Amino acid sequence: MWRLKVADGGNNPYIYSTNNFVGRQTWEFDPDYGTSEERAEIEAARQNFWKNRYQVPASSDLLWRMQVFCLYITRHLDTIFPGEFRKEILRYLYCHQNEDGGWGLHMEGHSIMFRTTLNYICMRILGEGFDGGKGNACARGRKWIRDRGGVTFIPSWGKTWLSILGLFDWSGCNPMPPEFWFFRSFLPLHPGKLWSYIRVVYMPMSYLYGKRFVGPITPLILELREELFLQPYSEISWKKVRHLCAKEDLYYPHPLIQDLIWDSLYICTKPLFTRCPFKKLRQKALEVTMKHIHYEDENSRYITIGCVEKVLCMLPRWVEGPNGDYFKKHLARIPDFI
Repeated sequence: MWRLKVADGGNNPYIYSTNNFVGRQTWEFDPDYGTSEERAEIEAARQNFWKNRYQVPASSDLLWRMQVFCLYITRHLDTIFPGEFRKEILRYLYCHQNEDGGWGLHMEGHSIMFRTTLNYICMRILGEGFDGGKGNACARGRKWIRDRGGVTFIPSWGKTWLSILGLFDWSGCNPMPPEFWFFRSFLPLHPGKLWSYIRVVYMPMSYLYGKRFVGPITPLILELREELFLQPYSEISWKKVRHLCAKEDLYYPHPLIQDLIWDSLYICTKPLFTRCPFKKLRQKALEVTMKHIHYEDENSRYITIGCVEKVLCMLPRWVEGPNGDYFKKHLARIPDFI
């Protein structure tokens, strides 16, 4: 059974607190906890929820998918999410799959390409086969994706995560230049004038974009390249898919001026910052961006301000130093989100 631990910092040397962990809540699995009758009651409650999942929707979020992706890339998935954790993540995904095979952004939302793609990849990473998953979850999810043109129609954040995983090419993403963090406060587009959640999301995204970081290309990644696209991966014209977005995900269309800005940045910045002397400017921009990431990590005790930002800030620390203390401090705080 699962046990809730309150105000417990554990024995991890990479976690620290200024209030003796007051308010901290984490879960641990104890196979011997509780009586056989209590465990049977819990299992009965799970089955009851499964039977009524379309009538009584529960909470929904983006936590599991992105953390699974990051831990898969950094090769810490088995350590942080052992067997029972994986079962719960998969159970969560099965229970929130819509009747049409896709997943919505929130508990009562219509199916969208962004969430459906992330959940499908998550199931495959956690060990489900091509047609695996409860209720044919993988097959139904894959059909939903392919029936709508494949993952080239995933919106911008999805394109970013797929590029990080090696399932997309960075040239298929609209620019997120880290040089943005050079801007001064008197400029109308200064980062400090952005809403905090947007700022802290695009800060690590711009770092990974500037580095053109791509995770390990494993056999599973190669399989997913075949499963998620309608055309062969090697034949995709990436620059033509930058503005594609599934109609289910399009809440408000891009105005023409926005596309013109994206296209101008795409044409100018990509060749510019790969050549000297501007190549040195890109390196300096990456250093400045990493400094901002460090500020966010330290100020939040490596929790950051949300589940989306957490893994995006954690991954650059691994890119910077896979065995470094900064990344280990991030790993120590993952239980705070479970």
